[in-house]
Amino acid sequence: MPTINTNDVKEIKKILEDVKTIAIIGLSPNETKESNMVGKYLQSVGYKIIPVYPKEEFILGEKVYRSLSEITERVDMVDMFRKPAIADSLLEEVLKRDDVKVFWLQLGIVNNEACEKAKKAGLKVVQNRCSKIEHQRLIK
Repeated sequence: MPTINTNDVKEIKKILEDVKTIAIIGLSPNETKESNMVGKYLQSVGYKIIPVYPKEEFILGEKVYRSLSEITERVDMVDMFRKPAIADSLLEEVLKRDDVKVFWLQLGIVNNEACEKAKKAGLKVVQNRCSKIEHQRLIK
């Protein structure tokens, strides 16, 4: 089965132009971790970042939630920094919300089944791509 991936530059650019609030699943408080660097960058270019992490009260100055389902404010995009198998259960949480429009799996994360299911549910899907790299390439 081929890897499902959003390679359409125009679609990725539109996603990055349209979303305002990004829930980052696995946003580490450790400044040397990729999730923290990506979150910090996205925050610096104007996105509202909502950290989802099992510990900490605040990361990057934002209140930390333990799960996507705990977030009470609007979420436009879910950006996942966890093992590929987590995408299945995360997608179940995403589909219970009516605000999420984009399901993004970070660079190195591939879960074709979850992505296919997300697409069938009407979500825009990107996997195996870094939101920071794509923003730098297409927006800045």
